[in-house]
Amino acid sequence: MLHSHLTTLNAVSLVLDAFSADGIHQQVLLAGSGIASADLHQPDTRITTRQEMRVCANAVALRRDLGLDLGQRMHVSSYGMLGYALLTSATFGDALRLALRYPALLGTLFELSLEEDGQRIWFTASDYREDPALAAFNIELCLVSLKVICDDLLGQPLPLLGARFDYPAPAYQARYRERFTCPLQFQAAGNAFAFDRHWLDQPLPLADAITHRAMAERCRKQNTEFTGRQAWLGRVRQLLASQLHAAPGLDRLAEQLNCSSRTLRRHLHDLGSSYQELLDELRFERAKQWLAEDAMPIHCIAEQLGFSETASFRHAFVRWSGVAPSQFRP
Repeated sequence: MLHSHLTTLNAVSLVLDAFSADGIHQQVLLAGSGIASADLHQPDTRITTRQEMRVCANAVALRRDLGLDLGQRMHVSSYGMLGYALLTSATFGDALRLALRYPALLGTLFELSLEEDGQRIWFTASDYREDPALAAFNIELCLVSLKVICDDLLGQPLPLLGARFDYPAPAYQARYRERFTCPLQFQAAGNAFAFDRHWLDQPLPLADAITHRAMAERCRKQNTEFTGRQAWLGRVRQLLASQLHAAPGLDRLAEQLNCSSRTLRRHLHDLGSSYQELLDELRFERAKQWLAEDAMPIHCIAEQLGFSETASFRHAFVRWSGVAPSQFRP
């Protein structure tokens, strides 16, 4: 099953804000995402990771170091109830452990963990499975935003002991020192930043036991609802993924899910998706996998994905990725 999930519009809104002073029209950044301008004014709107990444890809094409700037804008208040639950925790360690309990509410694309290394604690982001072309952007965004959250919780900058990244130093690596004032290591074994373990016991300046209990309970309920919706979407994806060679269509898929096509369409719309978007996403993921393995001819891939003509597949792949299937091969 795809490592894809629902998230909020926080990151998309920040992308649009980052370009608002540059005269870049919203539609340029939203192109191909299926997100309408009206969606931006609905606070409860949920979108898929694929939609968020389409906007980010449009933005990174205009500004390569965007992840460093976006991460700096993602304060703890960007995370709604979870943000308030973190701020009112008793200690810094309590807040971090609560954040790790609800990754769906953080909207992260990574598996986050706290790893002990003697007196150091490494705040680690691993298990990234999205678009490889956006890996550096997403790692920058993730680690910088986590550092900002840490600073917000403490009410002061968290002193870092080191930061490491699993890719080569980019041309703009000097900008990393603006965000991580510590020794940097590129082409490392993982992606993380470290701080002294004594900070875990640091009392938080905005700690409030009563407010914290109320916010933590609301987070628990929201997470249950949120993950339930993700599980349903995962079931739809899994069912559709098993039939890519002969896609069933919306009506037949609804029958397989024991619901009406109208209900299925409405649920997908509420989750920021559609039948065609799911089908395209699954075809794209499978196509990338087979092309990377370099064992199956392109015309066979087209056939297995349900395309009646190889030319139709080539056209679709260019629309999805910006390059022809032959160019995607290793």
